[in-house]
Amino acid sequence: MVQKLSLTEELAFTTVRIECDDAHGNTSSGTGFFYRFVDEASQHIPAIITNKHVIEGSVRGRFIMTLDDGRGGPAFNRHQAFEFDSFAQRWLPHPNADIDLCVMLVAPLLLAAIDQGEPLYFKQVSPDFVITQDELDEMGLLEEILMIGYPNGIWDRHNNMPIFRRGTTATHPNLNWNGKPEFLIDAACFPGSSGSPVFLFNQGGQTTSSAEKGPGSGRVKLLGVMCAGPQHTLPGEAEEGMMPTATKPNNLGIVIKAHLLDDFETMFRQLPKQPVAAAPQGSA
Repeated sequence: MVQKLSLTEELAFTTVRIECDDAHGNTSSGTGFFYRFVDEASQHIPAIITNKHVIEGSVRGRFIMTLDDGRGGPAFNRHQAFEFDSFAQRWLPHPNADIDLCVMLVAPLLLAAIDQGEPLYFKQVSPDFVITQDELDEMGLLEEILMIGYPNGIWDRHNNMPIFRRGTTATHPNLNWNGKPEFLIDAACFPGSSGSPVFLFNQGGQTTSSAEKGPGSGRVKLLGVMCAGPQHTLPGEAEEGMMPTATKPNNLGIVIKAHLLDDFETMFRQLPKQPVAAAPQGSA
């Protein structure tokens, strides 16, 4: 019998904690999340999305994934570690150099795990989870959001689970913050949160493993990818930064709009499709 998870539980398995080592022996961490590109019939291109600055300059990188429990659910205390040399070179940058996004194609890794009899358990954000323009037009300026990731590298290492943070939109996601395809959220944003998926999260209703939806169950849509935070410098002034710990954060985060993932979709439609076995690798 396949284990039934609630939507929020499934969303927890969309993310992965990324750890990077640079040439000087310094270690940093960030967040990535799984996404399905070129999702057609029984084939798609699975990838991990994060910010370019998360993996920039890394000579070695690693992440940990949860194993399948053999019943289509997560084995919470059984994990598989993956480590890579030349880590930064394994990521494909967004075609626009000004957009702080990159992806790693992971089909070979997932298929190898299945071939070795140790399938991985994770969930992928599918394109139909991305907010549409019509839905953006219907949004208010102040909306509830959910951010999932690893602030300051913190996670439940025993169960390999991320941290959920709640907040609100601070600018309207339909507007371009300072002329860029970004918007602001008001949430507890810390280093390590870079690369976190940010969801519109007006859920309501009952939330249990057996009954996720109820009256007023609301909306859950991918709004974008956390990338940075405006740092306080002088009274009344702020500048964009990658959330360094040396300056005082002001509880705001900059989110890259989700529609920019479509640019990767265009790129990948020119590549051969990479099939993934219809095991536990479903969509959230």
